[in-house]
Amino acid sequence: MPFRCVLSTAGTTRLPGFVEADLVAHSGPVAKGSFVQTLTLTDIATGWTECAPLLVREQKLLTEVLSEVRKRMPFALLGLDTDNDSVFMNETVKAYCDEAGLKFTRCRPYRKNDQAWVEQKNGAVVRQAVGYRRYEGLDAAAALARLYAALRLFVNYFQPSFKLARKVRDGAKVRKTYHPPATPYQRLLADARTSEEARQRATATYATLDPVQLLQTIRAAQQDLVDIADRPAATDAAAPDTPTLQAFLCGLRTAWRDGEVRPTNRSKPKAPRGRRRPDPFATVTARVREWFEAEPWRTSGELFERLQAEQPGVFPDGQRRTLQRRLKAWRCEMAKKLVFGVETGGKTTVPSPASGQVEASSQSDGVGA
Repeated sequence: MPFRCVLSTAGTTRLPGFVEADLVAHSGPVAKGSFVQTLTLTDIATGWTECAPLLVREQKLLTEVLSEVRKRMPFALLGLDTDNDSVFMNETVKAYCDEAGLKFTRCRPYRKNDQAWVEQKNGAVVRQAVGYRRYEGLDAAAALARLYAALRLFVNYFQPSFKLARKVRDGAKVRKTYHPPATPYQRLLADARTSEEARQRATATYATLDPVQLLQTIRAAQQDLVDIADRPAATDAAAPDTPTLQAFLCGLRTAWRDGEVRPTNRSKPKAPRGRRRPDPFATVTARVREWFEAEPWRTSGELFERLQAEQPGVFPDGQRRTLQRRLKAWRCEMAKKLVFGVETGGKTTVPSPASGQVEASSQSDGVGA
């Protein structure tokens, strides 16, 4: 019998339990090889969102993960609406839905707006929390699973969102009206069609949650993901310690000063660029440094001409700019020594009023400036 799937009618079905499903690829900048993907389920009536990692794109693995997601949802899954991806449109998924009693529908080809509810959550939940790095392997999948275990509770129980009530088109202008903001948990309880068992299950879970503790768990899981994704480029960097709950609470008030607080949304650190060509001044660097320290007021042009006169024909005029950059770095070092002093042996050397001299003062003598 040929495979058949009913076209989606999700836009008109509002009963809690009918969800849209989609995959989010964590391939990074290159969609090559095997990488982890996220299965996102969004309930149309309440906005309830569930996420789970897929180690590979495989239809049997998809059904196994879907079974685990159904166990932790407070309400029964009634229908599954997907796009036309081959990982969904196959006999394995269709047979699973028939066996579980799920109504399996699909969107129209080339109509991405048919998946508007789950597409919005792909950006607002998955991409905001996970970012755009490449995640591959068991370690990354396990870290994503830990992240989603806390993220689903924070988003569904404590993160309110607007839901469109209606929109009216007046020529080229569209006027939209929204319901008051509410969390998926609040919408689930407010829906008269929600069963009493689902209400009790959701309420019991809500009573055990601490949003601050959940947020701390999310940040720690995000840092684990970043460490896994950036491991090849940051092997020498020490992994930051996970802050205690008290330190996390103390830092909430001033966290905005440090910029982006989600580790997954920070830019990947770039390795410092090294020299790509042989150093033309490798044999004479110490000699030029002596000249510079003896007469720091000399320009780079004067030192370069002196070098050319001492070793004729060795250093062409095109290398003058290389020496200028080197002297620029040396002048920065000297400026820091003159202005801020240098800590040596527990003492700080500071500029002396006498020209060309420095004096040492103990840091523990208590004498003010």
